[in-house]
Amino acid sequence: MGIIPVKTPTIIKKILPDFVWEFSTSEKVLYLTFDDGPTPKVTQWTLNTLKQFDAKATFFCIGNNIQKHPDIFQNILNEGHRIGNHSNTHLKGWNTSVDKYVLDVNEAQKFITSELKKSDTRSQALNESPLFRPPYGRIKPSQGKALKDQGYTVVTWSILSFDWKKETSPETCYNNVISKSKPGSVIVFHDSVKASKNLMQALPKVLTYFSKKGYAFKTLPI
Repeated sequence: MGIIPVKTPTIIKKILPDFVWEFSTSEKVLYLTFDDGPTPKVTQWTLNTLKQFDAKATFFCIGNNIQKHPDIFQNILNEGHRIGNHSNTHLKGWNTSVDKYVLDVNEAQKFITSELKKSDTRSQALNESPLFRPPYGRIKPSQGKALKDQGYTVVTWSILSFDWKKETSPETCYNNVISKSKPGSVIVFHDSVKASKNLMQALPKVLTYFSKKGYAFKTLPI
């Protein structure tokens, strides 16, 4: 699979310029994102922790998990966070045809749209523009183009916390974020069982560190 860097190299951003990697700003703002939920206990813990710091984030949810846990999904919306599509079954784009990939993403979007209709107008307005993050970051340019043609904005990242990797310690996870982030960075955590040990130790420290430096945490501005 090769070595995945904590910070996305500039050359990769230039090769795929239609994807959102980060935002150019002098404002002290960071964009926290959480992949793979909604997940029992872990997602609610994440919401509670963000609330303590008046932090907003974007949750890239898996369609199957929305189906299983619609109440948790509604909690995300009720707390004023933004929703993104993370496919229905967490497909690896490199191993999947364009048609199958787009079909899977659209299936997840059906669940997102259905749940949004149950929420308040504020949540509906915040999520009017559909966002998509490719599982594993593995997406073919042809898949990205097909999704863009359907109105999706493909969101990747500039900083990976590596919270999902067993060999990553909570301290390393924390340092990955604070050492590489800058104003406008898009940071990836996971509200999943697999990542929960690192997430629950690193996230509060990240929020504390940057809050003391005057940073705000906002939903993706797209």
